Amino acid sequence: MQFPYELQLGWRYTRAGRATRRNGFISFISGVSMLGIALGVAALIIVLSVMNGFQKEVRDRMLGVVSHIEIFSRDGQALQDLDAIMAAARKNPEVVGAAPYIASQALVARGEDMKGVLVRGIEPKLEPEVTEFSNSATNGALDKLVPGEFGIVLGGELARSLFVRPGDQVTLIAPGGQVTPAGVVPRLKQFTVVGTFESGHYEYDSALAMIHEQDAAKVFRLEGPTGIRLKLRDLNIAREVADQLATTLPGQFLIRDWTRQNKTWFAAVQVEKRMMFIILTLIVAVAAFNLVSTLVMTVTDKRADIAILRTLGASPKSIMGVFVVQGAMVGVIGTLGGLALGLLVAYNIDVIVPFIERLLHTSFLPQDIYLISRMPSDPQRGDIMPITVISLVLAFAATLYPSWRASRVNPAEALRYE
Repeated sequence: MQFPYELQLGWRYTRAGRATRRNGFISFISGVSMLGIALGVAALIIVLSVMNGFQKEVRDRMLGVVSHIEIFSRDGQALQDLDAIMAAARKNPEVVGAAPYIASQALVARGEDMKGVLVRGIEPKLEPEVTEFSNSATNGALDKLVPGEFGIVLGGELARSLFVRPGDQVTLIAPGGQVTPAGVVPRLKQFTVVGTFESGHYEYDSALAMIHEQDAAKVFRLEGPTGIRLKLRDLNIAREVADQLATTLPGQFLIRDWTRQNKTWFAAVQVEKRMMFIILTLIVAVAAFNLVSTLVMTVTDKRADIAILRTLGASPKSIMGVFVVQGAMVGVIGTLGGLALGLLVAYNIDVIVPFIERLLHTSFLPQDIYLISRMPSDPQRGDIMPITVISLVLAFAATLYPSWRASRVNPAEALRYE
């Protein structure tokens, strides 16, 4: 198959035969440009994949405690027509589980230690339908929440800060109080710690306590659950399902999905990811524009060849095409090499990182600090495709000026001293 001579010459100049010292140097810097593009693309893919992995890991741990969608009353009082609302919510094809709950803030005291907590009253039999909380609770703690026995399950960090273990007594101090002749007296209730849980998310492990729904209603003087928690078939469409439920469910209440509940955290992660993308793209840009020096040196070295081609009838457009092909080849090879290297590392980071840790006798993620002992990675097509396109575009843009200079070479001037 016969290719256009622009393509043949461009590929030949990319390989840059080593007949002379100058050609050898051009070949070397051309290889360095390829390597720079490859390393920049690989670094972008690896870093964004690790950031995606951390985000997914934290999100999964968070959703082990937080439900996908919450429906709750506007005034914090018991929901009216609870059964009707739950039945209507289950009719949505995306809803796979529903459970009532009571949420309120309180103080938990043990001796002189006192901590502010979020108390959640749950129905233990229905809780596994909406969260993975049962997997993080120790020794079947949910089953020990029996109505009337006033048992409580504390987050691991909360239990450690209060120096309590299962079987110990803690005092729950409810907001408000009861009026007596001596004044307003806070409502106090003794609870027995029946277990702890480790969700892996510090915010919840240090400030969340679980009790039975009926016990919560008695302590907070409520007539019933203040909200309903839902689990969806696909957590990524929680916002759309929440909007659908707002138009189909009866009654007046508020609906909040998990993306709105943790909006600040996810917004911060997206900003950080975007900044890392911009910073690492500059590495690719620097490597891509190394092509400018490579092509300028090639044009200078090949002035005689360019002049001969012009005298044989080659147009300026054809001459420009030769050097565009050369730069594009470097960009394509570097990008594809970086893509392969980045994906190879991203998909095998759980093997590579432990090997480096053993080699250096260190730990990059101490489990007692980060609660994650392995380096997570989640390569996504939505990141990889833009990286590839941007790298190719930058490489192509870097070829335009040197190629234009090559097309402007005057044959008479170039051949004067040949």
